[in-house]
Amino acid sequence: MKKELIISPSLLAANFGNLERELEKINNSEADWLHIDIMDGVFVPNISFGFPVLKYVSKLSEKPLDVHLMIVQPEKFIHEVKDLGTMMMNVHYEACVHLHRVVQQIKDAGMKAGVTLNPSTPVSMLEDIIRDVDMVLLMGVNPGFGGQKFIEHTIGKVRVLRELIERTGSSALIEVDGGVNLDTGARLVEAGTDVLVTGSAVFKAPDMGEMIHRLKMLGR
Repeated sequence: MKKELIISPSLLAANFGNLERELEKINNSEADWLHIDIMDGVFVPNISFGFPVLKYVSKLSEKPLDVHLMIVQPEKFIHEVKDLGTMMMNVHYEACVHLHRVVQQIKDAGMKAGVTLNPSTPVSMLEDIIRDVDMVLLMGVNPGFGGQKFIEHTIGKVRVLRELIERTGSSALIEVDGGVNLDTGARLVEAGTDVLVTGSAVFKAPDMGEMIHRLKMLGR
């Protein structure tokens, strides 16, 4: 049975001068989750949201929170992320010295656990953790900034990851973030992607609701 495609708009691309209105549009759309990128200016060359802003966002959002930590030592903030009401906490493979421990700590806190791979990190690095995670996020761009061009070899990585999941009996979802639009999204879905994170394609669309609907239809 085919899984329904999940759409997770990325808050990083929103108009923060009208954040309440932007979130209302997402709440009224067919979006499934809300993707939140937390950046520290160390692991990635940018800084995004602090927890005071995110507490405000969490109160306004009616969608489950898909929180992606692009930071060093993400395990220090597990409880702060949990307190937002987060559904999925996603940490970078490259940022965690003891990844298995961090995944277990996330689950022990009552959240689902995701692991992210940068474009240059091969899928094979997940061989020993794939059965323990709820989702793998493949970056379609180098993390740190929105609006970048999609890295084409991400399509091949999705196929390799899909094979690993099926071979090991893992139930992990495949999510892709970066450069996702109707064109790249269609190819990612064909390759086996379960969750599309979309920033500029949604928040810069003339009609956000219509764009989200068209993205949802890629899975049907």
